[in-house]
Amino acid sequence: MVSSKLLEEFGFEEEIYEIINGQFLKTGFPKSEKRYQLRYEIGDLSVEEPYYWVLDLLKHSYPLIEKIEDSFSASENSAFFGVTQQRLGVQQDKVGQYLATIGKMVKELFQMVRELRIIDERREYYRGSRAQEGKAMKDRKNSDEITLKGMFVDLVQGGGKSPSSVFGMAAQLEFVALPDLFFDAPPFKDPKEMEDYVDGLTDFNMSVRRVLLRHLRHFIEWKKRTWKEHENRREFQLKYLRQHFDIIQMYVTWIKPYLKTVQRLQMKGSHQDSVSLISAFESAMIDIEIVAHHPDLSHCVLITFQYRTRPHMKFVQDGYQRGPVHVGELNMEYRVYDWDKETIAKYKKMKNDENMELLGNVSQSVLTAMHGLGSELERYYQEACGLDIKGKYSDSSPFNKNKNSRKEKEQLPLLHRLFGDFLNPPKKKNKSSSTKSKKLGNGAGMAHGVCWASYHYFKKAHRMVTW
Repeated sequence: MVSSKLLEEFGFEEEIYEIINGQFLKTGFPKSEKRYQLRYEIGDLSVEEPYYWVLDLLKHSYPLIEKIEDSFSASENSAFFGVTQQRLGVQQDKVGQYLATIGKMVKELFQMVRELRIIDERREYYRGSRAQEGKAMKDRKNSDEITLKGMFVDLVQGGGKSPSSVFGMAAQLEFVALPDLFFDAPPFKDPKEMEDYVDGLTDFNMSVRRVLLRHLRHFIEWKKRTWKEHENRREFQLKYLRQHFDIIQMYVTWIKPYLKTVQRLQMKGSHQDSVSLISAFESAMIDIEIVAHHPDLSHCVLITFQYRTRPHMKFVQDGYQRGPVHVGELNMEYRVYDWDKETIAKYKKMKNDENMELLGNVSQSVLTAMHGLGSELERYYQEACGLDIKGKYSDSSPFNKNKNSRKEKEQLPLLHRLFGDFLNPPKKKNKSSSTKSKKLGNGAGMAHGVCWASYHYFKKAHRMVTW
């Protein structure tokens, strides 16, 4: 059973049936073509027997049977509740450890991306300066070279505070023209070209030219060394970023089963508020929902089992471990729908949105943090994996092998590939009508027949009144 708002959001019309003459009730399910309801209560009822009896009968007619819901709740003072909470606590401890590690590593990603941004910014200055070296001396632009010289004076020479720097010598040693000559010098291909340029400054005395030559030679060597250093640092940082992100992905893969287990071990809120579940009683409620369908037919059968049971702990011979045995009441409902596989997938998605709220919250919080890094994270990760900007493997990439098997996955954004099990996939453009699959067979008669037969023969097999 889901809320009316969620049904409306996914485009389903809610089912309404008459419980008493003139009184109607919403069921919390989409409107069905046919509905059968059966309530079975017996003192020694076993929860497994009715479920597997119906499941085995459906297997004779439908090749595909999928579980939609599997949830339970127990009264707070029951022994079953205590055992379940112990198991839940162990799972939650594991989840907490993994989430703490993931949070720490996501925080470190910010520093990595920031450092790569700084390296890329400086590489642009180096590229602009190196691009001018192939031009004629009079046509060379100085903007990138001036920026690099400013960084050189500030970071290497110590700025105006150092007497040996360009500004320090101008202020303290009366080399007033030195800063202008140093910053106005164009980019040079090699030291020889730089020496020829300085020798051509005949308007200045030899002392000024000698000091200028010293500073320019120091700057040229620094620029060459730091260019290689930035390239090597960037390559290392890219590989480290990829390794770091892959480790996060590994931890996320590990945490998914624990999150799903925690979600399943948690009590269902609607059960806890039900009048059938009293905290002082030894009672429990179980919901099971399955859908049986055929890949070539457009009709399916949806069956829900709701148990109100009295669990008691029984010792199992192997290992002398305790396990719950349920006895009590079963409420079983059959529904026939004219759904194809796309509609079934939409219904499963609706149920998943209701049941997996915990997983979505956890994944969304991590995703929100990682989205703060911007598009650079995905661009850097793709580059580290040997991808081009469009997300395709380059010919020289070692990841080019088996690319067909990765094609569908690569079409998703990086973060959705990481958390795809918990989040809505990006919306795809609607395909044209010419690309739609051929219309499925009806299968209405088969669905109605199987539904009636299962309902009718279940009553006969369990000695109920039939007609």
